[in-house]
Amino acid sequence: MKSDEEIEQHLSQILTTWTLFHQAHAGNAEAAAEAQRRLLLRYGTPVYRYLLAAVRDEEAAEELFQEFALRFVRGDFHRADPGRGRFRQFLKTALINLVRDHRRKTARRSTAPLSETSLDPTDPHEPGVGGEDDERFLDLWRAELLERAWQALARYEAQTGQPLHTVLHDRTEHPDDKAPEIARRLSAQLGREVSPGWIRKRLFLARERFTDLIVDEVAASLEDPAPAAIEDELIELGLLDRCRAALDRRRERS
Repeated sequence: MKSDEEIEQHLSQILTTWTLFHQAHAGNAEAAAEAQRRLLLRYGTPVYRYLLAAVRDEEAAEELFQEFALRFVRGDFHRADPGRGRFRQFLKTALINLVRDHRRKTARRSTAPLSETSLDPTDPHEPGVGGEDDERFLDLWRAELLERAWQALARYEAQTGQPLHTVLHDRTEHPDDKAPEIARRLSAQLGREVSPGWIRKRLFLARERFTDLIVDEVAASLEDPAPAAIEDELIELGLLDRCRAALDRRRERS
């Protein structure tokens, strides 16, 4: 069973998204292929969900996802530079271009001409399309980030034996239940008697760990995960209030 210190060291060694991105477009073929696989695995779900929401057709979304993966693997995005913007913005712009291309090819019945202009995903000054497309992508990005934090909390529980994921997940599923009710339910689930006080303490620890993991996920998407940059990203994602204490803890450790 790993200690908290060993797990913290492991988290600190997680490659940032931009590091993986550069490995995917440089170096030997084997390392590049592995980096590409990890990036597509990491971001495949929000990419597909965005495309499906944008085109509202499963077959078309699947084709566009395959096109995105092809463009990525063959190096179409090699000019992307972390100094020119967040990875999230780069990814969003690349997907907007895919959707625009699709709409130009299929909107034959439209009476209004569609724009022929493609955005440059490597240019931080591109305005994007704004409105619904921006909100849709931001919602999906935030949901995927939170899901990865949940998965990391589950791994933490498996590694340490501390049932923090179990306790927090139960609380999320039953938000109106009091500690005694949760204690009765989890006593049966865990196979041992737990008290309401034990539940309250574990809930506190679970929320603390979960928000730390959210901040870790945000940091991994930035080239320079300085606290100020993380704070800006949390603000844009609407997660700063939830994660303010976790960000303060990260500042204290840095």
